[in-house]
Amino acid sequence: MATIKKQSAGILLYRMMNKKLEVFLVHPGGPYWKNKEEGGWTIPKGELAVDEDAIQAAIREFREETGSTPAGPFIPLTPIQQKGGKRVYAWAAAGEIDPAGIVSNTFDMEWPPRSGKQQSFPEVDKGGWFTIITASRMINPAQIAFLEELAGMVTA
Repeated sequence: MATIKKQSAGILLYRMMNKKLEVFLVHPGGPYWKNKEEGGWTIPKGELAVDEDAIQAAIREFREETGSTPAGPFIPLTPIQQKGGKRVYAWAAAGEIDPAGIVSNTFDMEWPPRSGKQQSFPEVDKGGWFTIITASRMINPAQIAFLEELAGMVTA
């Protein structure tokens, strides 16, 4: 599948728990992210395919990374640009997912580097629900704007 470089789309799933807004984030799999917690988590997202509708890509990526399909309705959030230049489109959706039950697709890469050995890793190695305050510490810093925008829209 051909992709559009430097553009991703994702879903910021949220719920109210004990009158507090919580968001669902995922942690990237693979050896480069193994020991990165704070600032390493993200909304479930992935690259757009050529001619793919961004919301459809966001739903597809959520399903590929969690094994679950969000139902919507989907609230568009203001796109952000990450440090490396990637533009991320996101939609918020109320929903429920059990982090212990997520099933992610995998990717292959040479590991260890220059070893000639290919290994398979999950695209997402774990997921979790976080309050907005905790999520702000855990999420990729560029994506904090999604949390702030959502918090401004959703009240207890």
